[in-house]
Amino acid sequence: MWKKESEVPRSKLPYPAEFRQQIIELARVGRTPQELSQQFGCTAQTIRNWVAQEAIDQGRPQPGKEGALTTAEREELVRLRRQLRQVEQERDILVKATAWFAARHDKTSTGSSNS
Repeated sequence: MWKKESEVPRSKLPYPAEFRQQIIELARVGRTPQELSQQFGCTAQTIRNWVAQEAIDQGRPQPGKEGALTTAEREELVRLRRQLRQVEQERDILVKATAWFAARHDKTSTGSSNS
């Protein structure tokens, strides 16, 4: 049966970019992720992730994060994976259609050659 809208699980909406940027700036001037977490309601780990990603985006990755993707690279990767999934679905449809038409053609060509 149909699910009510309230039954459908929803992921949490991302924090606005301006909010994230303000938190990053406060962390840069010395506020700890724990302090910021208590004041603004996002987790300390989330704040650490934002600060680390900002460093990567600015070309100064933290030790151990040298090969990490920038935000733009991550967005491109997501877009390309989505595009690949679409192309694979289209290919699968074409393969099935080709097989269907080939089977149909075989039935009609074998039936007319028996005369």
